[in-house]
Amino acid sequence: MRWHPFQHHVATADPRPSASVHWQLWTVAFGFFMQTLDTTIVNTALPSMAKSLHENPLHMHSVIVSYVLTVAMMLPASGWLADRFGVKKVFFSAILLFTLGSLLCARSSTLHELEISRVIQGIGGAMMVPVGRLTVMKIVPRSQYMAAMAFVTMPGQVGPLLGPALGGFLVEYASWHWIFLINLPVGAVGAVITWLLMPNYTMQTRGFDFFGFVLLAVGMATLTLALGGSRSLELGPRYIALLAVVGVLALLGYWLHARRNEDALFNLKLFETPTFSLGLLGSLLGRIGSGMLPFMTPLFLQLGVGFAPFHAGLMMIPMVIGSMGTKRMIVQIVNRFGYRAVLTGATLALAAVNLVFPLVALMGWIYAIPVVLFFQGVVNAMRFTSMNTLTLKDLPDTLASGGNSLLSMVMQLSMSLGVTTAGILLGLFVASHAPSTSPANMHGVFIATYLCMAVVIALPALVFLRVPPDTVKNAVLTEQEDKS
Repeated sequence: MRWHPFQHHVATADPRPSASVHWQLWTVAFGFFMQTLDTTIVNTALPSMAKSLHENPLHMHSVIVSYVLTVAMMLPASGWLADRFGVKKVFFSAILLFTLGSLLCARSSTLHELEISRVIQGIGGAMMVPVGRLTVMKIVPRSQYMAAMAFVTMPGQVGPLLGPALGGFLVEYASWHWIFLINLPVGAVGAVITWLLMPNYTMQTRGFDFFGFVLLAVGMATLTLALGGSRSLELGPRYIALLAVVGVLALLGYWLHARRNEDALFNLKLFETPTFSLGLLGSLLGRIGSGMLPFMTPLFLQLGVGFAPFHAGLMMIPMVIGSMGTKRMIVQIVNRFGYRAVLTGATLALAAVNLVFPLVALMGWIYAIPVVLFFQGVVNAMRFTSMNTLTLKDLPDTLASGGNSLLSMVMQLSMSLGVTTAGILLGLFVASHAPSTSPANMHGVFIATYLCMAVVIALPALVFLRVPPDTVKNAVLTEQEDKS
């Protein structure tokens, strides 16, 4: 019998694929897609929203900030909630809140109403992704975890790439309300499937660590504001530095609080699992580099190459195809070569592709650009899935939810840090070429920026080289193991 990547693990050891598990994984995948799509789809609709709500477009940043801050502040509690009430109830509630928030956003007639609606949406979004990832850990055996994660995370990687283009299309040909209304049918179907088919796994839990939650919420909120404040809130350097200091002190305070506290939200015993420590550090550094790419690619194509905005948006499609087309290969590749080789190789390959992309574009090889972006999507997807699985696969069940939520927090911060780092590098090189903004000088600006980006992208390879060489050649079941 051929191995099925989403075969359900049950007490009877029935090797047949379970239709219910397949639908559960589809539900988690759509949840990932809705949450990640919504982080970017709003950006292109802000001017239309401002006109409809009779607001100054410069005041619309609060629509994005209210969502991002809510997600940042609620992430630390997601693991405890899933352990206490069960993954089914929490994931179902997350879908309902996200869908309700989407409906309220579409019906908002004032900016204040829209901000409140985005907070409701953010609460659902904060629980949807980490609890969805935890759900996958519960419904499939660890030997099949990577295949399942490759399946459910691919739509989430596509969301940020499609968001700006889809948002612009809906605003131009319909209205801004549809960027929220498209969530309703997907949310309704996901909620029904979750309630009918998903098991409600729970764990024995301690009391809620309220003090630790406050420290983490403050740390996440202030660091998120510091990382995005110069772009979204137009904060000055003094305020950004103050927010960063408060955020670091809050996280340091949590570490001191959790050192000898068995009831802490995130038990520090997590770091006794070597693959978790290495995976978490690699994810932090790796997503800083990956977070630069969606920001820089359309910007370079428009300012450096001269593409129209719509043309630049179309160039993101090869990245989407590359990401989606890789999911069937990742499991076999990791199973054949192991995590250390795959993660190190994919990281260095991504740095190389990052350098090839501007060179091909500036040399005028326009038809080669989609090919390069396709390979960028392939390598990036391979690295994302491998990092996620390495980080969580060896955790004991009692620590799985906490480790999963901590990984989500690191992902949130590192992706924001990636965009901020890219913006800082670009700003520094633009300033060094001032006052001239001729095409030749802009080419120099982008080449220098991409060279620095390549260094940042390659750095996590030093972390991944420390992954033990025997860390999984059994990432998946082989056909021989699955014969019945």
